[in-house]
Amino acid sequence: MKTKTSISPAPRSRDIRLDFFRGLALFIIFVAHAKMNAWAAYTPGKFGFSDSAEIFVFCSGIASALAYGRLFDERGATMCSARIAQRCWQVYWAHIGVFFAVLAAMIGVDAWLGTGDAYLRGLDMHHAVSNDAARNLLGLMTLTYVPGLFDILPMYLVLLAMVPLVLLVSRFGKYAALAFIAVVWGIGNAKLIEIPAEPWSDRPWFFNPLAWQLVFFTGFAFARGWLPTPPVHKVAVVTAAILLVLMIPLAYDPVAVALPYGQSIRETLMPYFDKGNFGLLRYVHFLLLAYIAFALAGPAGEGLTRWQNTGWQLFVQAVSKVGSQTLPVFLSGVMLCTLAGVALNLSGNTAVATVLVNFAAFGLMIAVAYTAAWFKSSPWSAPRHAKARRETAGEAPQTRGDTDSPLAA
Repeated sequence: MKTKTSISPAPRSRDIRLDFFRGLALFIIFVAHAKMNAWAAYTPGKFGFSDSAEIFVFCSGIASALAYGRLFDERGATMCSARIAQRCWQVYWAHIGVFFAVLAAMIGVDAWLGTGDAYLRGLDMHHAVSNDAARNLLGLMTLTYVPGLFDILPMYLVLLAMVPLVLLVSRFGKYAALAFIAVVWGIGNAKLIEIPAEPWSDRPWFFNPLAWQLVFFTGFAFARGWLPTPPVHKVAVVTAAILLVLMIPLAYDPVAVALPYGQSIRETLMPYFDKGNFGLLRYVHFLLLAYIAFALAGPAGEGLTRWQNTGWQLFVQAVSKVGSQTLPVFLSGVMLCTLAGVALNLSGNTAVATVLVNFAAFGLMIAVAYTAAWFKSSPWSAPRHAKARRETAGEAPQTRGDTDSPLAA
């Protein structure tokens, strides 16, 4: 009689490309959102139609496919939906928690500096403690009060909730899934469906999730194999680079204003690179940028690995660690954005202060990433001698990775 042998699947190794580019996006997001930060003028979004938001959302789509796609294949739609519902619950409370943390911090700053509610008002958070606080707090809890700094996580919740639906559509074939994604983008881009962002006006969410799901599910589609991996050819890379350079005059404000007819051309094209509703030029620009990054990173990130061996090891490792702990680093980055703005304002926004504030924030984000990774490794769950035996035997330390979600808890 034959006996069944059960073989445990080999643990998946992390893709350094995913972690590195997510980490890079988190640093850029901090720089771009810290008020009065002079470095924001040099972030990639100033020189092109797309910016760090596309990098972050695209990588989140890849990570979601790696985690939830496999769960859908192995356990079906119900278990996949249950896991995603749990994740949405976690991210929802992370959003609520960081809002109140920043609210308390800004109330404290205003009280300490005697500035009334200036800092609170600067973040559009004074409505939470106004005479109409009851209605606005209800809006906060129902995601119909979403101030500007807090609009990424609500969008991500919608994108995550769409994953089981897109996977179910894919049962009719990959082209059905791709067509569904394209149609939903058309609805979002045309502003046919919008979600209110504040109870006292008709302003919608800045990030229309129905439009932004296009870049999210593009990453998802590549990871699922619905879209083929693009071949890397020198001519294609050079062509992509030339097209990116040609877009700079229309994207970079000082050049667009200086060029003859530059401003009028830019205004004509503006709907096509609208950020909130994810205009088509943003998508094209991002795909060109992503292709070049893909080519430079090399197969399975070999290019990044070689870069580590040329003296940039600590840089690549630190950025990748930040990218592997996205949710805790993102949440800390939101708080650091606000505190950095206060520090730069009080310091007179000098060049020296800008360098010190930015590098201090980078250091804290890296520290948060390593601390979160340490806690996730559950070092208290195994005796020290058992851990030492595993390391002596050459086994990889058993840590909880965050491939189950693009925003790790």
